Amino acid sequence: MTDRTPMPLHIDGLGVDLGGHRVLQGVSLAVAAGATMAIIGASGCGKTTLLRAIAGLLPLAAGRIALGPQRVDALPPQRRGIVYLNQEPLLFPHLNVFDNIAFGLRLRHQAERTIRQQVDELLVQLELDALAPRSPQALSGGQRQRAAFGRALIVAPSLLLLDEPFSNLDPETRIAMQQVFKQLAHARGITALFVTHDLKESLRMGDHFAMMHDGRLRHYPDRAAFCADPATGVAREASFWSDLAIGPAAAPVPQDDSHA
Repeated sequence: MTDRTPMPLHIDGLGVDLGGHRVLQGVSLAVAAGATMAIIGASGCGKTTLLRAIAGLLPLAAGRIALGPQRVDALPPQRRGIVYLNQEPLLFPHLNVFDNIAFGLRLRHQAERTIRQQVDELLVQLELDALAPRSPQALSGGQRQRAAFGRALIVAPSLLLLDEPFSNLDPETRIAMQQVFKQLAHARGITALFVTHDLKESLRMGDHFAMMHDGRLRHYPDRAAFCADPATGVAREASFWSDLAIGPAAAPVPQDDSHA
């Protein structure tokens, strides 16, 4: 893997205008190096706009973005050291799994021996080593998403942006992919923003937590504060499962007074 020290992310006062409307309003956040911030929010709240702005795919109306000591908001997307991944794996259909994952290293003109070593190592971690010669069309949805993760991770990005990457997967595969990401993120020191509308997923994925509503971001000092805020819905979710486990109150047994 390409050597790159994990970088903390700092965003101050970010504003984005779309169609003459301010869709991000003064967004500020900080993510420690090698940590994942989970951002929860309903559809249309601005989560994807935030990620696209950080990646350099949307212009800023205000604010600054820094990775470690370097401001990156004035850099073109390809020079930011940021990888953006969403729910569509977007693998190259004409390349097999190995060559899809190796693509970024070949763009950097790495030696073929180095590429082989690094890709083989990552294929084992992703449990794709037996599928290396297959085309993307021969993979399941979860396998394609694993290959997409491999292609993103192999270039050792300074920041990984994940836009509901598991939303198209069935529940069992989704949980498996969450575990894969957590293991690889911690093992490789990945700094990441993970946005989702799924409360349980945010709690599984995050080291830090934030909630977006109407283009504004509220971040929390720790997991306990996130869970304690009624706006996040954690208390409602816990109450639902508690009520379901207890079940309805038992009806009183009628007394037979016929022999009284």
